[in-house]
Amino acid sequence: MQTPEAHIVYGLAWISFAGGHSALAALGVKDRLGPLFGPYYRLSYNLFAAMHILLVLSVGWRVLGDGVLARPEWLATTLTIAYAAGWVALLVALAGYDLGRLAGLKQIRYHLRGEFMREDEPLRTDGLHRYVRHPLYAGAVLVLLGRIDSQLDAATAFWGCLYLLVGTVMEERKLLKIYGRDYARYRRQVPAVIPWKGRAL
Repeated sequence: MQTPEAHIVYGLAWISFAGGHSALAALGVKDRLGPLFGPYYRLSYNLFAAMHILLVLSVGWRVLGDGVLARPEWLATTLTIAYAAGWVALLVALAGYDLGRLAGLKQIRYHLRGEFMREDEPLRTDGLHRYVRHPLYAGAVLVLLGRIDSQLDAATAFWGCLYLLVGTVMEERKLLKIYGRDYARYRRQVPAVIPWKGRAL
């Protein structure tokens, strides 16, 4: 059903994801729940987020369907290029991270071996981080916009990009607390998501 009510339902589903995901990522919540989950916190967080976003998308498919939008050829081509560029950016950015740590598996391996592992990675300013501070978010925005082929896609792009915008603001606050002056200096030099300066570092 393509009604205002359907879009409201889908929007509320996205708000539930944004609230839960952001709350669990907050340093205060992490400090309280960390001792309960121990080295399994990051993996549990990722699994919860994955299940939650799948639930949100299933709600969208249920209430909005997947009817194709009519698009002029030039727009379809532009969006396809943006979609491909977004995936390239995501894959290149991910290659620069410690994926075991990001997934939460490395923390468990260290724990089972009785070794200590620092939770946060060193501040990254290499690779795509020389162009934007949040290359994963930049890639995700391109994928979301490039994927628009239906009302469901358009609504997903709207709510997903809004979530990433709010998430960027919250992430910035957390990074300032973790990395302090180093991040403040980096933030002054490099744009957040749009590489309008070219290579800034």
